[in-house]
This record gives sequence, C-alpha cells and structure tokens, in this order.
Amino acid sequence: MHVLTLGSRLWKKSSRWLCAVVIPGLFLSSMSGCSIRGYALKATADALSGTGGGFGTDDDPELVRQAVPFGLKTMESLADGLPTHRPLRLSLASGFIQYAYAYVNQDADRLADKSIPQAKREWLRARRLYLRGRNYALDGLDITYPGFRKAVLSGDKAQAQAALAKLTKDDVPLLYWAGAGWALAISIAKDDPNLFGDFPMVGVLMDRALELDESFDEGSIHEFYVSYDAARSEDQGGGPAASKKHLDIAMKQNQGRRFGVVVSYAEGVLQAQQKKAEFVKMLEQVVATDVYSEDPTWKKQRLSNIIAQERARWLLTKLSDLFAE
Repeated sequence: MHVLTLGSRLWKKSSRWLCAVVIPGLFLSSMSGCSIRGYALKATADALSGTGGGFGTDDDPELVRQAVPFGLKTMESLADGLPTHRPLRLSLASGFIQYAYAYVNQDADRLADKSIPQAKREWLRARRLYLRGRNYALDGLDITYPGFRKAVLSGDKAQAQAALAKLTKDDVPLLYWAGAGWALAISIAKDDPNLFGDFPMVGVLMDRALELDESFDEGSIHEFYVSYDAARSEDQGGGPAASKKHLDIAMKQNQGRRFGVVVSYAEGVLQAQQKKAEFVKMLEQVVATDVYSEDPTWKKQRLSNIIAQERARWLLTKLSDLFAE
C-alpha cells in the first residue's frame, strides 16, 4: 500500500515554516494574552500541516530518517494546545505511520535474519507508532463527529457503520490513515490476539473510504486492498484475483509510478503462490527503474520508490528462504 509521501504533510517550504515559528515567537516575547498565543500556535500548526513540497522528493532516505522525528514531536507539542486542529492531526497520523513503515518496520524485518528477539522489539515499536498514527486520525474525525473514535473502537460493527455513515468525501484522508495505521499494526501483531481480532473492523473503515472516494490519492485505497485482499480468503471477499484487480486499478490511477504496491503484490500473492519466476521478474523491474528522474510526476514519488527498491533488492537476496526449491 502507499504509505510513503513522507513529509508532504509535515512542512511547506522552509521559509514559510520559519515565518510561522519565529515571527509569532517574537510577538510572544513582547506581548501576552491567550489570543496571541492561540494565533501563534495556529499559525505554526497550519504551516507544519500544510501540503506541497516536503520530503517526498528527497533522494536520501537516511537524511529523512533523521529529520522526521523532530517534526513529528514538534507537531505533537502543538497539538496539545490546539485540540480542534484537524489538519495537524492528519499530518501526525500520516507522518507517524509512514515513518514507522519506512524505517522501523523495515529495520525489524531485516533484523529478523540475524536476531528474532531484536526484531520483535522493533516490531513492537513499529506497532505502537502505527497505533499512535491511527489514534491521531481517529481524533481528527472525532473533532467533527464527537463519539466517532469510541464507536469505531467499540468493536461493534453496527455502531461503527452508523458513525461512518455520517462521513463525507472530505473525511477520507483521515479515514484512510486510520485504516492504514490499524492494518499495519495488525500485520505485525500475530502475538496479540486482541489486536488481531480487529482485522474485520479495518475492512469496515476502508470499505467506507472506497465508497466515498474511490480514486483518493491516486489509488491509495486500492493499494491498501492489494495487501488486504492478499491476506483474506476468497470466502471473505479477498484472494489473489481480488488483489490483482486492485493492483491493476491502483497502477492505472498512479500511472505506474508507485512501486510500493508492486512489491506488496509480489510478497502477498506471488510469494504465497510460490510463483518464483513471476516474483523475480516483477521485483527486478522495480529495481531496474530509474527513480531519480527529474520529471515532476516521477519526482514526487522519489523517496517512496527508493524505499520500495531497497525492499525489492533485499527480497531478491532471500529467494532460497522465500521459495521451496
């Protein structure tokens, strides 16, 4: 699934960030009053939670790894003083989930080759970050629809569906990240039966998101279903054919410029079916593609594609472990 437009919801241009943070700070040093403080907080939060620019075009994943936590913690501090700021919660949701997937989860998967105990510690950390992101998304929806978070987390499908029925297309970004974070946490929580039991509820959220905006974010919801349906049987509405259908739609909507979903399909379907030749061919195509193109439509996917390529290369070194000879 597409979870890697890192930073596109964290900052706008750095100059605007500086204006939002520094200039209100100067006012605060010479003036007092809750209204001034509230203005400064909101101005800063608006800048940090804006869209456009950001880390998504970066070609250095390690540089981004070091930069993102500071931005997330800054936004968390702001969120404490702005309990009704939805865009800030959307940025926190997407930021924590993408960071956890791109770095913590990937590190844990690789550590498993060397030390299962160390990998489990990192998987647990990733799980907590995923759920932190999910909770920020649910909080954002709760701002507009009081009681929404409680209804969704109740475990009662009818109660959750009643709450979801009130949502509109404008709510899809928050709904998507709530479902994505929840699903990713479940995917590494096989030792937590309570969390694993939430799997059907994730589908309830994403079904509603798909209904409201089928083409959200260039196919991101379909990218989610590639992995989700790979984990479900045909009796449950999933299976390889359903996963492939969503892959085709996602690739059409993103114009073939996102490789994370291709890697997800290879892992979720081709590996499960033990189709080694197809698996290798698909991943080698991902690795061979030039992700450093300066074409704007490619550049905005650069960081996510670099990370997808890194995972593809790693998987290609593990063929003897992934496929029976």
